[in-house]
Amino acid sequence: MSDDLQTRIEDAVKNPRNLGEMKDADAIGTVGSADCGDMLRMWVKFKEEGGRKVIDRATFQTFGCQTAIAVASVATEMLAGKTIAEARSMSGEELAAPLGPLPPVKIHCAQLVEGALRSALSGEESSSEKPEPKIASGPTLLSQLSAGQDAGRKMKIVIEK
Repeated sequence: MSDDLQTRIEDAVKNPRNLGEMKDADAIGTVGSADCGDMLRMWVKFKEEGGRKVIDRATFQTFGCQTAIAVASVATEMLAGKTIAEARSMSGEELAAPLGPLPPVKIHCAQLVEGALRSALSGEESSSEKPEPKIASGPTLLSQLSAGQDAGRKMKIVIEK
């Protein structure tokens, strides 16, 4: 990983934007698996702007590496003001673009963010009607991870610095 990319990722991790659950979200998407350890949940809130339904804000929670945190942070910033169709058309590469090209071993981080976004938008129409929340109150990522564990299995979460 280049020094420039590493610096941008470290900056995004030290000062992540839009981190945390959004209680009044209109849509929620979750991707990943407790078995592999990478999970990402994204919350999306819409607003009416110029007769169009656009993303007002997006937030995220993740159990993933620094790169996943960095990509989710920059992606949630980029989504504000996008229509559902515009957001759906964005690739993982586009969502990670502010960080620069990711090394091949980190491409899955951008795909994780893209998957959570697509999951959140999967039931959304491009109409101007206010959508019903997909999940009124869902479990947290931690509770999902805990529920998926067998009594004899242990989980280790490592935060890289």
